[in-house]
Amino acid sequence: MDAREPVSVAIARFEDLVGHGLRALLSGDPYLRIVADDVPHEELPRVLDTAVPRVAIVNFGSLRSPIEVRDMHTSHPRTRLVVLANHPSPSECNQMLAFGATACLSKETEARDILNAIHLASRGLHVLPRTAREFGLSEPPGPELLTPREADVLELLQQGQSNAQIAMALNVGVETVRTHARNIYRKLGVKTRRELATLTAAPGDGRGA
Repeated sequence: MDAREPVSVAIARFEDLVGHGLRALLSGDPYLRIVADDVPHEELPRVLDTAVPRVAIVNFGSLRSPIEVRDMHTSHPRTRLVVLANHPSPSECNQMLAFGATACLSKETEARDILNAIHLASRGLHVLPRTAREFGLSEPPGPELLTPREADVLELLQQGQSNAQIAMALNVGVETVRTHARNIYRKLGVKTRRELATLTAAPGDGRGA
């Protein structure tokens, strides 16, 4: 008999069909235990504080900014974050992992793969979509993960601050900010601040809901 402790899971609020599907899927796995369900995004940090789940399933479409993933990861390091999104791009998934998520998957991922990802994430193993393999292609290298300092610069870029303002806020030189910005653009696959804003746009743009 397998006496291992079930993995505790908190599920954020999703669209009805996705939410019902996740509940049914996880409830059918004897090695998973749902400790919170249909959690509104704004209440997720409180639930992570009180329930301390091993894994939290986060709705990409509810994020106001990817920085929220980093904040949740920093504040709740014992909880592994699994982000579900609509057709996430390699850039979006790499950004989620850079900010502390353990897995990033499409909401259309097959049930067995979602369960497998949750179990892997509970052990700290990173999981990305199998996009290239699904099409029979060799796996291309995705954008490199952002460094913590690049994440700081990205957050200020998202706020619309100039290079000079960012340099002052981080106590570095303007040229250093420019270098970080160039690295961010390269790693996230964008060329301009306009494209960066589109990539990290808030929910409501139709991409991640």
